[in-house]
Amino acid sequence: MLYHMGMFIRTTSRRNKDGSTVTYVQLAHNQWDPQARCAKAKVLYNFGRAEQVDQEALKRLVGSITRFLGPEEALALQSNEALSFQECHPWGGSWALDQLWAELGLPKIISRLAASRKFQAPLERLLFGLAANRALDPASKRGAAEWLREEAVIEGLDPSSVQLQSLYRAMDFLLENQSELEHQVYCSVVDLLNLEVDLLYFDTTSTYFQVEDVSEDDLRQRGHSKDHRPDLPQVVIGLAVTREGIPIRSWVWPGQTADVSVVEQVKRDLVGWKLGRVISVVDRGFISEKNLKALQRTGGHYIAGEKLRDGKGRTEEALSRPGRYHSVRDNLEVKEIFIGEGEARLRYILVRNPKQVERDRAKREELLLELEGELTRLGQPNQKGYSKGHCALISHPSYGRFLKLEREKGKLSIDKEKVKEEERLDGKYLLRTSDDTLSPEDIALGYKQLLLVEASFRSLKTSLELRPVYHRLEDRIRAHVLLCWLALLLVRLAENRSGQTWGRIRQILGQVYLGKFQGSAGTLWQRTELSQEQENLFKSLGIPPPPKISRI
Repeated sequence: MLYHMGMFIRTTSRRNKDGSTVTYVQLAHNQWDPQARCAKAKVLYNFGRAEQVDQEALKRLVGSITRFLGPEEALALQSNEALSFQECHPWGGSWALDQLWAELGLPKIISRLAASRKFQAPLERLLFGLAANRALDPASKRGAAEWLREEAVIEGLDPSSVQLQSLYRAMDFLLENQSELEHQVYCSVVDLLNLEVDLLYFDTTSTYFQVEDVSEDDLRQRGHSKDHRPDLPQVVIGLAVTREGIPIRSWVWPGQTADVSVVEQVKRDLVGWKLGRVISVVDRGFISEKNLKALQRTGGHYIAGEKLRDGKGRTEEALSRPGRYHSVRDNLEVKEIFIGEGEARLRYILVRNPKQVERDRAKREELLLELEGELTRLGQPNQKGYSKGHCALISHPSYGRFLKLEREKGKLSIDKEKVKEEERLDGKYLLRTSDDTLSPEDIALGYKQLLLVEASFRSLKTSLELRPVYHRLEDRIRAHVLLCWLALLLVRLAENRSGQTWGRIRQILGQVYLGKFQGSAGTLWQRTELSQEQENLFKSLGIPPPPKISRI
């Protein structure tokens, strides 16, 4: 039985006959001697006489040994020489995003797609850098290039290699491979996160451009603005999101595109993704019989919101159908309604939120008080007709629907019948579905999760600063949206894992810095000490914290 006590350098001395002393340097280790029942030194290597030892050879030996140690252990073995602080850069955010980027397999996906191309610049690192810039410090592409060169710490990316034209070429590659990239990313996300993709949520938003005139064939066109800027040209952006809030695909259409006209393309684009049994969840703006039939193709189903005020006979019948509400989770009450017979039968779910009933009632009562005050202030129209104040009141989007004009007397008053009709709709929304196997509870809760898409759009426009868009060419605009989609994918993954908003995550990770220190022996890069909150965040994200010593 051998007992190892560890290796060490030792010196031994021998006295010569002439009285001189010779010292030898040896590499030894302690080994247990079972007969003597004690540890004895065993020489592993003899370096020779002390005055003849090759000092450079010893240094090379030490260097080769430290290659098997971590940077921190190697640093601990060095001298206590003072180091001068040179500079520092934020590191926590880019490190965390890079770990998630790698988990999703994006480096391998991009490398496979670019295998037949010859890029002198590090394509995958540049694309990650652009996505990280959107998530951490959104800027124009010129600003992103400066950020990557001067501020960001991106592992594997030499700041000197970042050129504006290289970023544009990376964006061109991204757009050229959009369909295959999105499909492979989707497959990777589903496998990694074990996602349920039986429900897919789809919605659109718009983003405008600060320009006056555009040509007829431009992607930027005036249309129905969801940003309340009908005076400016825009593009329409679509997003498909899983029930966990993970965006799996994006679309860009000309600014005048109507919501009801895009469902066919969305369904067609997702056909080859082998999604299996998919129930598409869409908002009221996408409702048309043509769209609903398109969603049912290839075995699909839909959950769709119906407009309560569209005046359709079926809608009125569903709202007036008697029956009890049944309570479900999340403060919701549901009532199942069937209209028609046989193949023409339609299934509706009327949903009511008791708390929203009270909020709607209070809001309407406050509005009616304001309306009465305005009518009192303006008085009744005179023989000359309506004043500007009366016209503004009639055309007001909130006040106008509660006013009625008495033709004979020419008076304006509050329409009490209209008030009663609105009371009937308080806290309610109506859903229609083609799937008879889903429970009313699943339908109601599934539609409620459509808010995840709206949350994604808010993240695009606020945290990721989708606009202003500093591009005028169509390809550049589309590639910009793709970069925002990649950034949103990482952001939503971080939010889901940690249970915190991206704003808070970015703030916590933004306090983790990488410092540069200089000494006579060279340069040391070391991160700041982690707080307990930062350690907990890295743990909740399921990724290791950045190493204390980056490089020496």
